[in-house]
Amino acid sequence: MLDKPPVIVIDDEEHVRLSCAQSLELAGFNPDTEECAEDALDYLSRSFPGVLVSDVRLGGMDGLELLAKVKELDADIPVIIITGHGDVSMAVKAMHQGAFDFLEKPFDTDRFIDAVSRAAQTRWLVMENRRLSSKLNARSGIDSVLLGQSPAMVHLRDQVATMAQTDADILVMGETGSGKELVARCLHDFGPRKNKHFVAINCGALPDAMIESELFGHVAGAFTGAAKARVGKFEHAQGGTVFLDEIESMPLDLQVGLLRVLQERMVEPLGANKSIPSDIRVIAATKVDLLEASSAGRFREDLYYRLNVMTAHVPPLRDRKEDITSLFQHFCGFSATRQRRACPSMGPGLAQQLMAYDWRGNVRELRNAAERFVLDLPPIPGLSPAANNASLVARANGGTLPERVECFEKSLIEGDLKSANGNVTQACKSLGIPRKTLYDKLTKYDLKRDDFTG
Repeated sequence: MLDKPPVIVIDDEEHVRLSCAQSLELAGFNPDTEECAEDALDYLSRSFPGVLVSDVRLGGMDGLELLAKVKELDADIPVIIITGHGDVSMAVKAMHQGAFDFLEKPFDTDRFIDAVSRAAQTRWLVMENRRLSSKLNARSGIDSVLLGQSPAMVHLRDQVATMAQTDADILVMGETGSGKELVARCLHDFGPRKNKHFVAINCGALPDAMIESELFGHVAGAFTGAAKARVGKFEHAQGGTVFLDEIESMPLDLQVGLLRVLQERMVEPLGANKSIPSDIRVIAATKVDLLEASSAGRFREDLYYRLNVMTAHVPPLRDRKEDITSLFQHFCGFSATRQRRACPSMGPGLAQQLMAYDWRGNVRELRNAAERFVLDLPPIPGLSPAANNASLVARANGGTLPERVECFEKSLIEGDLKSANGNVTQACKSLGIPRKTLYDKLTKYDLKRDDFTG
């Protein structure tokens, strides 16, 4: 449960409000008091994590009207009704309408704290259940977007599912082509801002003279050629997400403006005298070490620490080799549908080549290789798709299913040993098998580790 759950007490008698607040504070709650129901409603929403305590008889909106409005807003917000002598029948009516409990004045402090404690626990359970349900739903959806079953990808999906439910700014780090924008999309699409705009900006693709206007907008006459006002990307993304790709390419003078937006959540268009409140989440992506860039004077250190609230590291393809063949097959199916072609089969020879290849362009390069394969072009240098298909046909016609499985397994082991330069520990890690299992298979297939060294 929250360390200090919020409790709003509404009563038109000042001494009751002060007494309740003091008792709540001593019991470890975070009390707030209001004289009228209308003011209390401004603090309530589905995300309110606490308890509402209200007298029945109030000036203006009474306790039962307030209860009805709260239940429309969120039926699970616990409302405790306070009644005066002779109002018990009204309290019973309130219970029928969904009140959590009622207390008759003058009430015992211990009973008051007990009622609030039970209500706070109930609210916490409701909010925790919602959070877990939302996280599970997000994780289920993320599984179909961030593909792969390697430990690195399982960890990334769990991390993204958790981060998506927060509202903190996030720094996404990863090599070129590793999928940083896809991670940013998931952070938006599976979070509370999913129904608002996702605005992607490549900081390295905008001319220095235009980037400030693109981000923050301008008023008419702000500079030569600004004939009319323009809404900037930040303002357009109001309520949603701004994705700043290649943040390391942003000019240093503009980084000052971005830092101000992140700190104050206000945007000031060029030429304007008034700032605009900015309700956005910023996700920045980089392929370089920003702290190192800061030390070299290429990036503001204060902006780095402001962006680095939460960090997601996207693993390069070479660190999750067990995902390569399944990703390749997925991209082949997608490309075949788009190109209106039959999806070719992937033979053991091609699988071995894919596993041994360096993939400096990461997932983007793998996707392009799959498209070339579908178009009957060599997917990677030095490999003919025809040779791969011929090998597949020969194996398909020349053996039983177990024999073909063994052939495929042998080719994978050969590929990983070659890629690891004969290093058994590294090959075991990439294959996901124990050392003894690998040595047993080397014996089975008459393979020698020394043949793959040097």
